[in-house]
Amino acid sequence: MGLAGPTELDAVWRQHSRKVLATLIRLLRDFDLAEEALHDAFLVAANKWPREGMPDNPSAWLISAGRFRALDKLRQRACFDTAQAELALLLADTESAEETHLADDQLRLIFTCCHPDLAPEAQVALTLREVCGLTTEEIARAFLIRTPTLAQRIVRAKLRIKEAGLPYEIPAQEELPGRLDSVLRVIYLVFNEGYSAHSGDSIVRAELSVEAVRLGRLLAGLLPDGEVLGLLGLMLLNEARRQARQTSTGDVVLLADQDRSLWDRAMMAEGTILIEQAFRQHQVGPYVLQGAIAAVHAAASSAAETDWNEILGLYGILRRAAPSPIVQLNRAIAVSMVRGPAAALPLVQSMLDTGQLADYHLAHVAEADLLRQLGRNELAKAAYVRALQLCRLEPERRLLQRRLAELAPS
Repeated sequence: MGLAGPTELDAVWRQHSRKVLATLIRLLRDFDLAEEALHDAFLVAANKWPREGMPDNPSAWLISAGRFRALDKLRQRACFDTAQAELALLLADTESAEETHLADDQLRLIFTCCHPDLAPEAQVALTLREVCGLTTEEIARAFLIRTPTLAQRIVRAKLRIKEAGLPYEIPAQEELPGRLDSVLRVIYLVFNEGYSAHSGDSIVRAELSVEAVRLGRLLAGLLPDGEVLGLLGLMLLNEARRQARQTSTGDVVLLADQDRSLWDRAMMAEGTILIEQAFRQHQVGPYVLQGAIAAVHAAASSAAETDWNEILGLYGILRRAAPSPIVQLNRAIAVSMVRGPAAALPLVQSMLDTGQLADYHLAHVAEADLLRQLGRNELAKAAYVRALQLCRLEPERRLLQRRLAELAPS
């Protein structure tokens, strides 16, 4: 066992805290009590591990510590509350249950957070808070709402789960299809936050994207539906490019400039096979189509060899299957690669003019890039400045500042 300093403790928190919390919620049947136990366990670890060394299995150690701390508190409260006494007795009988259920606890937590009795916006907020560990402030910024509003949304969702007695379980097989859409949507949100963080100093939060892929695998094992396979394939195809997406100093490397030898080809092959499998099931939805687009990128040995006609065709189908401003923006970029920037620019500007993507910095980046390609540098600069005002991710801000410097008069 090695001694643990602040860096090691921080790494354990980032890697294990959500798994530990999911198991503590199952054991304690209470979100707030589980969060309290989680923080107690880490406080004990922060005192012990620097002196005694880190255990071989930090998750199991933290679950055990949290469970015992919660048990102590419940026994103290049991004198005044029968329900607390019953829970304390139940908890005392679950000595070895942790490892048995550990693998499924986060999936169980996602299905609970995405229960249909909760409003869709509450499902996403609760999952990002409890499953992903984002702070209330981070989630509020991501959804452009006030922090107190978001905090109230989470509190009400937890209260609803408690008062309605919503089960902390994976639904029965016959209920799974009806519960699937919201779960897939939330897993993909988790992945996207890890694959391309909305704010902060790093473009990636690998612990989130890795966790989303793991949850996708669990779900695919449970229900190998076409869209489940499509989502897993899509995540694998994108995750395979993680090492190539940033420099050693954390700067963004755009797709066209990436060193493709850094792509994880085994992961890409697995993702492509899953997409092909989903097509064979004739269950082609938005995740399968996005996975197919990612597979076309993966198949190109260089940026110049990318089959943009195929990608444009797939975006046309995706636009009909799942219309959204983001899909239209991505299709516009495909249009620029096939027909040139002059054909794509009106598509992007119309979305900005109607306000659909006025606050989305990547829409302004797309407009700026197209204007730059057309030699309209003053307008391009104005669009880059607007994107810079909206962007909260430092590596992307540095990229935009470089773009602006390139347009400055020599």
